[in-house]
Amino acid sequence: MSARKPPHRDSLDAYRSKRSADRTPEPFGTAGDSESFLFVVQKHAARRMHYDLRLELEGVLKSWAVPKGPSPNPADKRLAVHVEDHPQDYGDFEGIIPEGNYGAGAVIVWDRGVWVPLEDPVAGLAKGKLLFELRGYKLRGRWTLVRTREDWLFIKERDGHAVEAEDFQFPEDSIYSGLMVEQLRESHLKATEIEEGLEKAGARKSVLNAREVEVMLAESRDTAFSDPDWLFEIKYDGYRIVAARESGSCVLISRNGNDLTHTFPEVALAVSRLPFEHLVMDGEVVVHDERGLPSFQLLQKRGRLSRASDIKRKARELPATLYLFDLLGFEGYDLRSLPLTERKEWLRRVLPSAGPLRYCDHIEGEGEAMFAEVTRLNLEGIVGKRKGSRYTGGRSDGWYKIRVDQTDDFVVVGFTEPKGSRGGFGALHVAQFRDGELRYAGRVGTGFRQSELKEIRGDLDTIVVTEPRFEGEYPAANADVWVKPELVVEVKFKEVTEQNLLRHPVFLRFREDKRPEECVWGIQELEEPVPVTDFSPGARMVPFTNLDKVFWPEDGYTKGDLIEYYRAIAPWILPYLKQRPLVMTRYPDGIHGKSFFQKDAPGFAPDWIRTERLWSEGSQRELDYFVCGDVESVLYVANLASIPLHIWSSTIDHLESPDWCILDLDPKDAPFSYVVRVALTVKRLLNEIELPCYVKTSGSTGLHVLIPLGRSCTYDQSRSFAQLLATVIQEEEPEAATVTRSLSRRDGKVYIDCIQNGHGRLLVSPFSVRPLPGAPVSTPLLWDELDDSLAIENFHIGNVPDRCVELGSDPLAGVLEDAPDLSRALELLLARFE
Repeated sequence: MSARKPPHRDSLDAYRSKRSADRTPEPFGTAGDSESFLFVVQKHAARRMHYDLRLELEGVLKSWAVPKGPSPNPADKRLAVHVEDHPQDYGDFEGIIPEGNYGAGAVIVWDRGVWVPLEDPVAGLAKGKLLFELRGYKLRGRWTLVRTREDWLFIKERDGHAVEAEDFQFPEDSIYSGLMVEQLRESHLKATEIEEGLEKAGARKSVLNAREVEVMLAESRDTAFSDPDWLFEIKYDGYRIVAARESGSCVLISRNGNDLTHTFPEVALAVSRLPFEHLVMDGEVVVHDERGLPSFQLLQKRGRLSRASDIKRKARELPATLYLFDLLGFEGYDLRSLPLTERKEWLRRVLPSAGPLRYCDHIEGEGEAMFAEVTRLNLEGIVGKRKGSRYTGGRSDGWYKIRVDQTDDFVVVGFTEPKGSRGGFGALHVAQFRDGELRYAGRVGTGFRQSELKEIRGDLDTIVVTEPRFEGEYPAANADVWVKPELVVEVKFKEVTEQNLLRHPVFLRFREDKRPEECVWGIQELEEPVPVTDFSPGARMVPFTNLDKVFWPEDGYTKGDLIEYYRAIAPWILPYLKQRPLVMTRYPDGIHGKSFFQKDAPGFAPDWIRTERLWSEGSQRELDYFVCGDVESVLYVANLASIPLHIWSSTIDHLESPDWCILDLDPKDAPFSYVVRVALTVKRLLNEIELPCYVKTSGSTGLHVLIPLGRSCTYDQSRSFAQLLATVIQEEEPEAATVTRSLSRRDGKVYIDCIQNGHGRLLVSPFSVRPLPGAPVSTPLLWDELDDSLAIENFHIGNVPDRCVELGSDPLAGVLEDAPDLSRALELLLARFE
């Protein structure tokens, strides 16, 4: 995108020459220097009804009159007449232009938001083609303005927001007032109609003061329920707000009584534009992420701002939405004594169809089904409300909140000494990175098996330090012990408190596959949807993004290089990915940036990518795993910035029967020559018991020896077999090999890790790239390549595809094809103990 040019001093001359400031309410602002990209569509009932599309560029609103209005159907090429530039503050104008003035008639703000140029906008405007994305309340996705010989055309591009149905219609009311353009001249009639209805319903006459309203609170409940006498709403991850219009202005009051009116000016503006004199409403303000889901992290970015200029800018970049679920006061009536269903019905009539203010819809009766769907979407939970409940301040059993458990990864920073009969330790102190600092997150004392406590304590004792290595306050215990921030655990919890501490945390497992720096608060919010350019049957198109972004700074490899590697290696890697659940680790900013582990396929993934819903032991719920069976699926995953691709050892159709047994040779502090030595000993042993085996680099520090199983045993049997083999190898190589998991007791030996032989356990796929300097690849090897000259870093994205072509075949392929006689092998192995 080219640098912004200063606006020409005469850019609004044409606009002003057609208007007189003392005869029209339209704004007469000057050209500005804003760096945001506002767009607005106004519906204008002038001599002829039309829509005005306005795009902020070079300090003004570039404008086009679109007679038939925008269409979401790519087949519709709507005429757009290029008209004079308008001032920036025209984007909020809604009102009546008096007769006798240019453009006389009613104007409503039909849609508003941000437009994102996909090419240089200044150059595009000059050459007659603008390609951009709209992020509004009604218009979404990619659009094009293209100049023809006579005028311009406004066209929807094919993407996930395109609609080809002939009967589709956008809501036609204002996103601010909720009025149709035809109703604007008699806006008072809507209030009169609602007042008459409230009087008949028996609402009490009384003017509410928003600051004096005590909000109604829900009691907590552990399980969802279904009941025809209840309705169920989404529990939004936001700030509770009492929004009021009083004497022509708006106030937004938080649950704690703080005035947030200036924090969320776009919401305040929308409340003030409602065509009523007095309103009091209850709701929750949220900020949506790219998927359209509430993001508390993004909301906090808005909530922490204090400078007016920052707030104004972020109101456009991260617009807030106020979800309203209750109407408490209207034009001198107190509705709190009315049943909930009646209050909500009146609220629905007060609010616009779309915009910064949104009606919080509900489902009646089916709480369990709604909770299941909310869980699938990773939302916070649901709120059940008795249909006939009156609005009473404070906590009430007329409302219940049911939260979805959350899981995340945390760094272990310490522990407490055990009490009573408990062994090992009492609880783990954990932390996460926030804004680049490791900050305390709470204590985790439940979820551990008694048999684990002593072994974990042994690992902890090897990394004890005298002072805590994190920032932030922590609740001191009598026996706190601090450790180096090296271990990572996955924790389940209900929520994070206002003090940024975990509520009801439960230990799930240690995460040997994650580094401490990957434990970043809110990292799941890094997901970003990638639009698919063609949704026609059979289309498998991947629109690549940010190809020039450098992912490996030391080596200069970019995201585009990663994608091209996976394209080149696809024939070799696909046999391992087909029919197998895949887990991603995504690095949107490269190997030194924030990353996050992702099992669940994102909701914005195109329909043509296969997913399979499976139970995840770690997440304790069903997840939709990607299953990549073709090159386009692999490239789509790579474009999500997933560098390593981890896979299960079993396929979808044989989930409990692994294809291979894994011996992971982990050197840690041992010399790599020991790894080669142990691997060759494994090879000799397996030759003796008549079992084939194959080897690959881990791509990190060690080697993986894979033994084909031919789907003839269970995961438990595979692990037992691996442990038996590891015991024999340790006896064969006492100086170089160990089966001791504790780092402190390995004594510089190679750890033979058998843990990955389990249901849902992961192996980095053969030919997968690793997020390490040099862009190493987990590469299949020939056995005769294992000698003192072997170096893992010699296999990387720059040479592995050529290596495959030179070899002509995959050295590891047999692990998918062999069906050895395991009973015979086990007999021969056990004979060694006789």
